[in-house]
Amino acid sequence: MSHTTLKSRHKSPLESTRTLWALAISFLIIWFYMLGARTLVPTDEGRYAEMGREMLASGDWITLRLNGIKYFEKPPLQNWMNAISFALFGLGDWQARLWTGLCGLIGVAAVWLTGKRVYSARVGVIAALVLGSSFYWAGMGHVNSLDMGLSGMMTLTMCGLLLGQRDGVSATEQRNAMLICWAGMALATMSKGLIGFVLPGTVLILYTLITRDWRLWTRLHFGKGLLLFFAITAPWFILIALKNPEHPHFFFIHEHFDRFTSGVHKRGGAWHYFFPLLALGIIPWLGALIQGLLSGMKKTPTRFQPSLMLLIWAVFFFFFFSISGSKLPGYILPIFPALALLIAVQLEQSGSRSLQVAAILMVLLGLGGLLGVGKAIDISKNKPALEQALSAAYANWLYVVAALALLGGAVSWLLARKPGNGKDWAIIVLATSGYLLGQIAFLGHEPWGRYIAGSAHIPAIQKELVSATTPIYAVGRYEQALPFYLQRTVILVEFPDEMQFGLQQQPELWIPKREDFVAKWQAHQQAGEPAVAIMRDDVYDDLNKAGVAMRVIAQDPKRIIVAVPLAK
Repeated sequence: MSHTTLKSRHKSPLESTRTLWALAISFLIIWFYMLGARTLVPTDEGRYAEMGREMLASGDWITLRLNGIKYFEKPPLQNWMNAISFALFGLGDWQARLWTGLCGLIGVAAVWLTGKRVYSARVGVIAALVLGSSFYWAGMGHVNSLDMGLSGMMTLTMCGLLLGQRDGVSATEQRNAMLICWAGMALATMSKGLIGFVLPGTVLILYTLITRDWRLWTRLHFGKGLLLFFAITAPWFILIALKNPEHPHFFFIHEHFDRFTSGVHKRGGAWHYFFPLLALGIIPWLGALIQGLLSGMKKTPTRFQPSLMLLIWAVFFFFFFSISGSKLPGYILPIFPALALLIAVQLEQSGSRSLQVAAILMVLLGLGGLLGVGKAIDISKNKPALEQALSAAYANWLYVVAALALLGGAVSWLLARKPGNGKDWAIIVLATSGYLLGQIAFLGHEPWGRYIAGSAHIPAIQKELVSATTPIYAVGRYEQALPFYLQRTVILVEFPDEMQFGLQQQPELWIPKREDFVAKWQAHQQAGEPAVAIMRDDVYDDLNKAGVAMRVIAQDPKRIIVAVPLAK
């Protein structure tokens, strides 16, 4: 047997082209399938799908609207991408998630390339495996929300900076990488606002203060970068301000300063709000997290310290959102690419101990899941019968998830203890099991998603919509997903929800008082005109007691849907 044959037989799976292609193809098949495997779940998924649909239907790509009402909370990139997806492929669930799905893949590809160029080919592969299998990243890549769009663009920013500042980079490579960094900041700004450049800029300042590498600022290509940044961001901000003079104050003051410094959005949380979410989100790599962070503190003989930059990025972003007056689970998503690279460096440069710890924690997670799912179902007995049934059905999926975590963790632990390629196979098995258990958990949630979205009632509603002008009223609640599926806006009654600012500008687009709705409803009845109303059960009870004639066409514990009674 030749030396070449022996070498190929013992080649690491992380260096085998055949193995890596098999992993990549399998990963992508599952990734793209899952984009359309679930109903759009309110609130974010329904909201941003509907905004994209309305943008395409209206042809207005400047003024953002939700339910036909001006909606200025965020910039337009997500809505633009969704509208383009709908224009190319039609309306649907996977089309609404295509942009966030692509952003998740951009992040995985970016950390692979960055790990390869800045550290080594093996670090690049491990970083891609870590990020692609992390529960939060893989999960949020299949949710139509702004967090993954922002995070994908932030990853371009971070990776462009690392690639452009690494030791030995040529002048051309540095310029191109820094332009990617500037473009990433611009697109992040167009995704979610000023944090797109404020947070990366602060990371750079902190890094400079710690390392005293002042010359780094001469290598940022400020002139070309600023031109590119403003070429991407300025046109829309100027155009929307010209068309809507009320936009700048609301967007820059209310949605940035007030959101960060106060609880105006009623999304507060304790200082430790994100710690359990970080632990959950980094599964199955929790056991390697601390060691990965500590590896960022190790000084290298190189001029540029990429691991220190990654550590500052992760810690500062986490700190920033922890002290913010507004907190939502997805806010810390941009730190996961940095964590993936740090964990990959640590796994490559050390022994298998932290990998064994990660595997043991997966085993414990599986055991805890097998024991804890039943208790969670017991808690649900206080809920309506439908929700109890949904919980019981979901429990079966969670048992599978727990069993997979247990099995994947155990096999990974055994492999990590083996010499030779055991450690590399352990990384692959842990990544594969972590990725699959997250997607299985998402897939099993689909019946809950349909219930939350109310999509089971779409046929009953459509049967009543005899014309394009048949009104749909939302009394005391706003359905975030149904307008997208019905391809219709609704008339808000009593409850402005998050459209309060827009309704201050366009008060004619809603009915603030219930008695005015009742008058319109009775007018429809007297004229024999069809109309539909979606309402809470307590609202229905009040109207029913008041003698308002309604015909129930669908209901569940979250909503009652009524139509104007048929003429006798």
